[in-house]
Amino acid sequence: MFGLSTPSTKLALISSFYGILYNYYVCEHLTPLLEFLDEKKTQQGLKMEGVRYSGYVFTTAIYCFMVLTVAQIADPSEVSALASIKNGLIDNMGYLKDWEKGDPCTSNWTGVFCFQKVGAEGYLHVRELRMMGMNLSGSLTPELGQLSHLHFLNFMWNGLTGSIPEEIGNIKTLKLLLLTGNQLSGSLSDQLGYLPNLRIFQIDENQISGRIPKSFSNLNSVQHIHFNNNSLSGQIPPELSNLSTLLHLLVDNNNLSGYLPPELSALPHLRIIQLDNNNFSRAEIPASYGNMSSLVKLSLRNCKLRGSIPDLSRVQSLRYLDLSWNQLSGSIPQNKLSNNMTTIILSHNRLDGSIPKSFSYLPLLQKLSVENNLLNGSFSTDIWQNKSTSTSALMIDLRNNSLSDILGTLEPPLNVTLRLQGNPVCSKENVGNIVKFCGFEAGAENKMRNSTNVNGACPINACPKDNYYEYVPTSPVPCSCASPLRVGWRLKSPSFSYFDPYMHQFEQYMTHDLHLDFYQMLIESSSWEEGPRLRMQLKLFPAVGVSTFNKSEVIRISEILQFWEISVVDLFGPYELLDFTLLGPYSDLNPDIQPKHKSKGALVAGVVAVSFASIFATIVVVLIKRRHAKYRSILSRKRLSSRLSIKMDGIRSFTVREMALATNTFDSSNQVGEGGYGTVFKGILADKTIVAIKRAKEGSLQGQKEFLTEISLLSRVHHRNLVSLLGYCDEEGDQMLVYEFMCNGTLRDWLSVKCKESLKFGTRLQIALGAAKGILYLHTEANPPIFHRDIKASNILLDSKMTAKVADFGLSRLAPVQDDEGVLPNHVSTIVKGTPGYLDPEYFLTRKLTDKSDVYSLGVVFLEILTGMRPISHGKNIVREVNFAHESEKMHSVMDSTMGPYPSECMEKFAALALKCCEDKPEDRPSMLDVVRELETIQSILNMMPDTEADSVDSKAKFNEPKSSSSFSDSTSRDAFLSSNVSRCYSMSTLSLTMPR
Repeated sequence: MFGLSTPSTKLALISSFYGILYNYYVCEHLTPLLEFLDEKKTQQGLKMEGVRYSGYVFTTAIYCFMVLTVAQIADPSEVSALASIKNGLIDNMGYLKDWEKGDPCTSNWTGVFCFQKVGAEGYLHVRELRMMGMNLSGSLTPELGQLSHLHFLNFMWNGLTGSIPEEIGNIKTLKLLLLTGNQLSGSLSDQLGYLPNLRIFQIDENQISGRIPKSFSNLNSVQHIHFNNNSLSGQIPPELSNLSTLLHLLVDNNNLSGYLPPELSALPHLRIIQLDNNNFSRAEIPASYGNMSSLVKLSLRNCKLRGSIPDLSRVQSLRYLDLSWNQLSGSIPQNKLSNNMTTIILSHNRLDGSIPKSFSYLPLLQKLSVENNLLNGSFSTDIWQNKSTSTSALMIDLRNNSLSDILGTLEPPLNVTLRLQGNPVCSKENVGNIVKFCGFEAGAENKMRNSTNVNGACPINACPKDNYYEYVPTSPVPCSCASPLRVGWRLKSPSFSYFDPYMHQFEQYMTHDLHLDFYQMLIESSSWEEGPRLRMQLKLFPAVGVSTFNKSEVIRISEILQFWEISVVDLFGPYELLDFTLLGPYSDLNPDIQPKHKSKGALVAGVVAVSFASIFATIVVVLIKRRHAKYRSILSRKRLSSRLSIKMDGIRSFTVREMALATNTFDSSNQVGEGGYGTVFKGILADKTIVAIKRAKEGSLQGQKEFLTEISLLSRVHHRNLVSLLGYCDEEGDQMLVYEFMCNGTLRDWLSVKCKESLKFGTRLQIALGAAKGILYLHTEANPPIFHRDIKASNILLDSKMTAKVADFGLSRLAPVQDDEGVLPNHVSTIVKGTPGYLDPEYFLTRKLTDKSDVYSLGVVFLEILTGMRPISHGKNIVREVNFAHESEKMHSVMDSTMGPYPSECMEKFAALALKCCEDKPEDRPSMLDVVRELETIQSILNMMPDTEADSVDSKAKFNEPKSSSSFSDSTSRDAFLSSNVSRCYSMSTLSLTMPR
C-alpha cells in the first residue's frame, strides 16, 4: 500500500527511522541549544568568534528547516490560537508548561489531542481540548473559534471567569461543549445556536445570566441541554420544540419566568424536563404534557405554578413526578399512572379531594409525598400490600392533610415509613397502632451509603503493606489484592428515590459499558445531594490475576468516562464525571496527554531528505552538545539559584563539603531513611550540633519543587510544635535540607505493633495537643496562613521530651488572601495530594483545600492515637470502624490495649472530638482553635484527677540512637545508630524527613 514491497525501500525506511527521531529531538531542542550558545557567549565571559557562533545558529536552522518540510505539524493558525488560549488562562498548577515548546500535535501538549491524519492543506488539526479539573482560572479567549476542526471542548471543574466566547459558534464540527463547574458569567450569544453537530451542551453550575437565545432551536443534533444552576432569566423559547433529537432539558435553579411552552410536548424523544426552582408565576402545566409518550421524569418543584395537575396516565414511560411547592389546586387525577412509577411528590400545594386508589397499584413505588395539602377521606393500606417486592424502601408522607380514616390493618412492614401527623385520624384511638405513626418519625432516606467489607476472613498479610492496594471484594479468587482506579461519578437526574434496589443493575450497566467484568467495580459510597442528585465514589479493579491496570487500559477507561460513552438509560438518567484520580502505581500516568503516532506515509515521503539532514546536522549537534555538557551543571545551578534567591534570617547556607564532613562523606552507616525524594542522613556539624540532612536524588524534579516549598515555608514559621529548618545546601547539583534532629522518631513508630514501649493516655493527649497547636499556628499566626495538606502520624515527630512537632511541608499550600476588592476566598483550588486514609473527602472530590482539610487529617491522627490502628488497613477505614464502634457504644473494643488504664470521661471527650474532626462535611468540623481549646479542657480534667497516667511513660528514655521501623510503604530505614543496650522502635525514616509522595 505504501510501496514498501522492495528490499531497498524497506532498508531505506529502516536506516532513516532513527535519523527521523534524532532530527525531531534536535529540532524540538533548538531553542535551549541556542539559549546555551547565547549564555556561553555572554554570561560565562568566554570568547567565541562571531563567525563560529553564527555558523552554529545558521547550520542548525537550515537543518531544522529541512526536517520540518517533511514532518507532520499542526495547522499554524491553530498553533497561534492555542497560544492565545493559554495567554488567557492562569495555569495555577503548571499543567500547561509544555505548551511552550514543540508542536501541539507531535510534542504531547497536555490536554491537546489531534487527528492522526493530515488534512487537505497538509496539516494536522486539533480534535480535542481536555482541560477538566486542572485548576485553571482566567478566561476563555475568542481564538477558541479558530480551532475549526474541534470535536470535544472540556473545561469542566475549573475556576474560569468571564463570558463564553461567541466565536465558539464558528466551530461547526463541535460535538461536546462541556463548561460545567466554573464561574463563567455574562449572557449566551446567539452565535452558539449554530453548531449543527453539537450533541451535548453543558454550562451548568456557573453564573450565566440573560435569556436562552431563540437561535438554540437550530441545534439540530443536540441531545442534552444542561443549563441548571445559573442565573438565566426570561421565557423558555417555544422554538426549542424544533429540537427533535433532544433527550434531556435541565434548566432548574435559574430565574426563568413566563409560561411553560406547551410546544415542548411535540418533542418525540424528550425524556426529562427538569425546571425546578424557577419563577413561572401564575403559569399552568400544559395539558399537552400528558401526551408525551417518551417522558420519564417531570420535575417542576417550586416554580410558582397554578391550576390543576394534568392527567398523565397516558405517559407510560413516566417514572418520577415532582410538582411540590407550587400553588396547584383541585383534585389529583384518579387514572392509574405508569407501572414504572417510583416517585410521586405533590406536597406543599392546595390539592383537595381523596388520595387516588390507583396509587395502591404501582408495584415499583418508593416514595409518595403529599403532605401539606387539603386532602380528605381515607387512606388504604393496600399501597404497601400490593408492592411487587418487600425489599425496597417505601416512604409515605401524608402529614398535615384532612384524612379521617384508615382502610385496612395499620401494620406496615419494616421497609415502610409512614407519616400521618396532622391528620384528624390521629385522634382516633380505635385505630390500632395509630400513635406510632402520628409522631415525628424522621425516616432515614438521605444517609450516605458505604460499601461493606466482605473480606473479613482474608489473611492479614495477604495484600502488600501499601495504602494503594486492597482486597477485591467480589473477586472470583478469594482474597485477591489489586490497586483500583478511583472515580467520582454523579447521576444528575435519576428516576428513583432509593438506590439500593437498583445498585446491582447500575453495576451491571456500568461494567458492561466499561468492558469490565461485574466483580471489577465497587460502589464504595453513595449519597444524595440537592437536586436530587446521586453522588458516588467508585473503584475499578483490574482483572483477576493482575494487580494493576496497564497504561492503555487506564487511558481507555478514562476516555469512555470523559466522552460520554457510557450509554444514557432512562432509570439512571444523565451523568457527569467528577474526578478520575490516579494514585499509587498510576500516579505517573496522565491520560490527558496524547501518545505520539507517526504516519507511515510521512515517513516514506521524508526518507531521503531526513537522512541527508541527519548526516548534515550530526557534526553541528556533536559540537554543540560537547560544549553544552561542559556547562550544563553550571547553568542549571545558576537558574535554580536565581529561583531560590534565599537570604533569610536564621537559615544557614551550607556547602557540599560541610555536609560531606557532617555525614562522613554520606556514608551508608549514617543513613536513617530513604524514599521517593531522596535519602536522609544523620549528621554532626562542626559545632557538634546533631542534625538530620535530607538529600535529594539527582534529577528529582518533584523534589526540586518541594525543596523550594519547604525552604520558603519553614523559613517563615517558628513555633515549638513545628520542626525547625536549620539550613540548606544548593551547589554542585546537590539539594539538601538540614533539620533539627528528633531523637524519639515519629508518632507512627510509637503506635506501631512492633514498638516495645507504649504510650500512656496522658502522653498521647499531650502529643495530640502539641500537634494541634502547631497546626493552629500555621492556620492563624503564619503570615500568610498555611494549609499543611499532609498531616499524618509519620509527620508528627517527637523530641527528647516527647514534645510533638509537625514536619514535612513539601506539600503545603499558602492559604487564600484577600483580593483587590477585599474578598477572601474560602478555599484554594489544587490538585489532590496527600496520603490515602488522611485525605479530607470533600477535598478529594472537589479539589478545594481549606483549613478544615487539615482538621480532618488531624482527626484521623487522633483516632490513631486512641486505637493504634492505621488509617487504612486490609480494606478497613479507621473513621468508619471507630464511628461504628461509637454508635454501637463499644468504643472500648477499638481502644489501643497497650495504652493501659485511662479515665473514661477524658477518653470519651477525646474520641468525640476526633470523630467530629472527621465529619464528611467541612462545615460540621470544628476549627483548629476549637480543637486546641477542647484538648486543653480534656487535659485540665485529666490533671485534676488523682493518680493519672499522664506521666507514666519513662520520660528519662532519651534515645539519641533511634531504631528504625520498616513499616512504611514509601521508605526503608536502617538501625546503624541503635544503642546496644536499647531495643526500641523509634524511627528517623519518616522525619520531615518523610519523603514527599
